[in-house]
Amino acid sequence: MTPFAQALRELRRRRGVTQRDLAAAIGVSPAYLSALEHGRKGKPSFDLLQRIAGYFNIIWDEADELFMTAEASHPRAVLDTAGLPPRYTAFANRLAREIRALPSDVIEAMDKLLDQSPPKG
Repeated sequence: MTPFAQALRELRRRRGVTQRDLAAAIGVSPAYLSALEHGRKGKPSFDLLQRIAGYFNIIWDEADELFMTAEASHPRAVLDTAGLPPRYTAFANRLAREIRALPSDVIEAMDKLLDQSPPKG
Protein backbone atom coordinates (compact mmCIF):
# COMPACT_ATOMS: atom_id res chain seq x y z
CA MET A 1 0.00 0.00 0.00
CA THR A 2 1.25 3.49 -0.78
CA PRO A 3 1.03 6.51 1.55
CA PHE A 4 -1.63 7.98 -0.77
CA ALA A 5 -3.64 4.75 -0.71
CA GLN A 6 -3.62 4.78 3.07
CA ALA A 7 -4.64 8.46 3.21
CA LEU A 8 -7.46 8.00 0.70
CA ARG A 9 -8.79 4.90 2.43
CA GLU A 10 -8.75 6.74 5.78
CA LEU A 11 -10.49 9.76 4.25
CA ARG A 12 -13.22 7.53 2.80
CA ARG A 13 -13.60 5.68 6.12
CA ARG A 14 -13.92 8.93 8.11
CA ARG A 15 -16.57 10.21 5.71
CA GLY A 16 -18.43 6.88 5.39
CA VAL A 17 -18.01 6.68 1.61
CA THR A 18 -17.70 3.38 -0.27
CA GLN A 19 -15.20 2.84 -3.06
CA ARG A 20 -18.09 2.37 -5.47
CA ASP A 21 -19.72 5.69 -4.52
CA LEU A 22 -16.44 7.61 -4.70
CA ALA A 23 -15.51 6.03 -8.03
CA ALA A 24 -18.85 7.00 -9.56
CA ALA A 25 -18.61 10.55 -8.21
CA ILE A 26 -15.10 11.22 -9.53
CA GLY A 27 -15.52 9.43 -12.84
CA VAL A 28 -13.30 6.38 -12.49
CA SER A 29 -14.11 2.69 -12.37
CA PRO A 30 -14.39 0.95 -9.01
CA ALA A 31 -11.62 -1.40 -10.20
CA TYR A 32 -9.26 1.54 -10.84
CA LEU A 33 -10.02 3.08 -7.44
CA SER A 34 -9.44 -0.28 -5.76
CA ALA A 35 -6.10 -0.69 -7.55
CA LEU A 36 -5.13 2.85 -6.55
CA GLU A 37 -5.99 2.11 -2.92
CA HIS A 38 -3.98 -1.10 -2.96
CA GLY A 39 -0.88 0.53 -4.44
CA ARG A 40 -1.11 -1.24 -7.78
CA LYS A 41 -1.41 2.05 -9.66
CA GLY A 42 1.05 4.92 -9.74
CA LYS A 43 0.33 8.31 -8.33
CA PRO A 44 -2.96 9.80 -9.47
CA SER A 45 -3.10 12.69 -11.91
CA PHE A 46 -3.47 16.27 -10.70
CA ASP A 47 -6.96 16.32 -12.23
CA LEU A 48 -8.01 13.22 -10.29
CA LEU A 49 -6.57 14.65 -7.08
CA GLN A 50 -8.63 17.81 -7.62
CA ARG A 51 -11.78 15.74 -8.18
CA ILE A 52 -11.13 13.79 -4.96
CA ALA A 53 -10.50 16.98 -2.97
CA GLY A 54 -13.63 18.55 -4.47
CA TYR A 55 -15.78 15.52 -3.72
CA PHE A 56 -14.75 15.53 -0.07
CA ASN A 57 -14.83 19.34 0.04
CA ILE A 58 -11.57 19.37 1.98
CA ILE A 59 -9.88 22.58 3.02
CA TRP A 60 -6.75 23.82 1.27
CA ASP A 61 -4.25 22.58 3.89
CA GLU A 62 -5.71 19.08 3.89
CA ALA A 63 -5.84 19.05 0.07
CA ASP A 64 -2.21 20.18 -0.10
CA GLU A 65 -1.22 17.37 2.27
CA LEU A 66 -3.13 14.86 0.11
CA PHE A 67 -1.34 16.15 -3.01
CA MET A 68 2.08 15.88 -1.32
CA THR A 69 1.24 12.36 -0.15
CA ALA A 70 0.38 11.44 -3.73
CA GLU A 71 3.77 12.77 -4.89
CA ALA A 72 5.51 10.35 -2.51
CA SER A 73 3.37 7.38 -3.52
CA HIS A 74 4.71 5.90 -6.72
CA PRO A 75 4.87 2.17 -5.90
CA ARG A 76 7.81 1.59 -8.26
CA ALA A 77 10.35 4.23 -7.43
CA VAL A 78 13.30 4.66 -9.79
CA LEU A 79 16.72 5.81 -8.64
CA ASP A 80 18.88 7.48 -11.26
CA THR A 81 22.49 6.89 -10.31
CA ALA A 82 23.95 7.82 -13.69
CA GLY A 83 27.09 9.86 -13.18
CA LEU A 84 27.44 8.92 -9.51
CA PRO A 85 30.27 6.83 -8.07
CA PRO A 86 29.82 3.04 -8.43
CA ARG A 87 29.10 2.55 -4.73
CA TYR A 88 25.96 4.70 -5.07
CA THR A 89 24.64 2.42 -7.81
CA ALA A 90 25.53 -0.66 -5.78
CA PHE A 91 23.74 0.80 -2.75
CA ALA A 92 20.62 1.67 -4.78
CA ASN A 93 20.47 -1.86 -6.18
CA ARG A 94 21.00 -3.43 -2.77
CA LEU A 95 18.25 -1.28 -1.30
CA ALA A 96 15.90 -2.36 -4.12
CA ARG A 97 16.65 -6.03 -3.38
CA GLU A 98 16.38 -5.81 0.38
CA ILE A 99 13.76 -3.15 1.12
CA ARG A 100 10.95 -5.64 1.70
CA ALA A 101 12.92 -7.30 4.50
CA LEU A 102 13.86 -4.12 6.35
CA PRO A 103 12.07 -3.65 9.68
CA SER A 104 10.12 -0.43 10.13
CA ASP A 105 12.57 0.89 12.74
CA VAL A 106 15.40 0.66 10.18
CA ILE A 107 13.28 2.53 7.60
CA GLU A 108 12.53 5.18 10.22
CA ALA A 109 16.23 5.53 11.10
CA MET A 110 17.17 5.85 7.40
CA ASP A 111 14.45 8.46 6.94
CA LYS A 112 15.85 10.48 9.84
CA LEU A 113 19.34 10.27 8.35
CA LEU A 114 18.03 11.61 5.06
CA ASP A 115 16.28 14.44 6.91
CA GLN A 116 19.66 15.44 8.40
CA SER A 117 21.46 15.37 5.06
CA PRO A 118 21.65 18.73 3.29
CA PRO A 119 19.77 18.76 -0.03
CA LYS A 120 21.97 18.50 -3.08
CA GLY A 121 21.39 19.69 -6.59
